[in-house]
Amino acid sequence: MENISTQSQKVKGEIVQPIEQPDEKTMKKNSKIIYAVYGLIILLGLGTGYLLSTKTRAGGIVSKQSPSVIKTDKVAGSTDEVFKDSAEGVVEKGGLNGEGSHKLVREGGPSQTAYLVSSIVDLDEYVGKTVRIWGQTMAAKEVPWLMDVGKVENLSE
Repeated sequence: MENISTQSQKVKGEIVQPIEQPDEKTMKKNSKIIYAVYGLIILLGLGTGYLLSTKTRAGGIVSKQSPSVIKTDKVAGSTDEVFKDSAEGVVEKGGLNGEGSHKLVREGGPSQTAYLVSSIVDLDEYVGKTVRIWGQTMAAKEVPWLMDVGKVENLSE
């Protein structure tokens, strides 16, 4: 029995060895390498962010010019975009529960009313007038149809 315990102590003694601490020179060299790697990662990240910020989703260069806006007696709005949604009706002031600054009352009753917002066209100029509008439908919580208006044609005059 003593023979087995003596052998196990010898094996333990051979397996368990003290960890050698690296000297100060090695530690300084390793920390310089680590700082250089972190610096390189930061520079690559900044460069990638800059390159991505100058590209559009389609991969072209972003135009620094503002969109072309037209304003005549009959038509006002953006000339750069082709809007897929359009509607005709009479513009009235006021939205519903915070959605829309104006509404477009259309034939067919309240379910056909489009609630409107616009950063391009001043919709106050068209209150009480029959118009055709073009824009982009947006998600809404309270109203059946919310549209960001990009172009307005006055049909009243």
